[in-house]
Amino acid sequence: VSMRDGADASRVTSALTSLLRDRRKLADGADNNFNVLDTAQLAQTLSGTTQLMTSLLGAVAAVSLLVGGIGIMNIMLVSVTERTREIGVRLAIGALEGEVLLQFLIEAVVLAAAGGLVGVLLALAATLALSPLMQLPFLFNPGINALALFFSAAIGVIFGYFPARRAARLDPIEALRHE
Repeated sequence: VSMRDGADASRVTSALTSLLRDRRKLADGADNNFNVLDTAQLAQTLSGTTQLMTSLLGAVAAVSLLVGGIGIMNIMLVSVTERTREIGVRLAIGALEGEVLLQFLIEAVVLAAAGGLVGVLLALAATLALSPLMQLPFLFNPGINALALFFSAAIGVIFGYFPARRAARLDPIEALRHE
């Protein structure tokens, strides 16, 4: 089979199949005992595999964010419970609900962003350690890392809102009576 510029891939594939069947002396009704693949099929297979791996990685990341968010919410609920008296004093001396809400939201965002920063630093250290061992180049992308930190802070806002709202809506008198 001779290749010319612009040769049709399917025509070449069928010619190769025909040649291999002839050389292997396969009967007309017999199945092929070989495969003929072209680079387009290989690229398509690799693309499908890459999309599947990306989807699975996205699912793992979503579950991780959900678990981290629930952890932040629990920590903030415990913080509100332990600081009920402090919140009552703030509200009794004139703090507005919005100020208390903002205080606890900021705490949740700082907690989540600190966790995100630790995650980015651990990933950076692991990548720097493993890239020479795996003989892969290391490329640092500040945009991706900033996006990761943004998502961490957003998780803090989303999951920190309920405990912050609970703190802001406390009755000052009941909060001051709390032991």
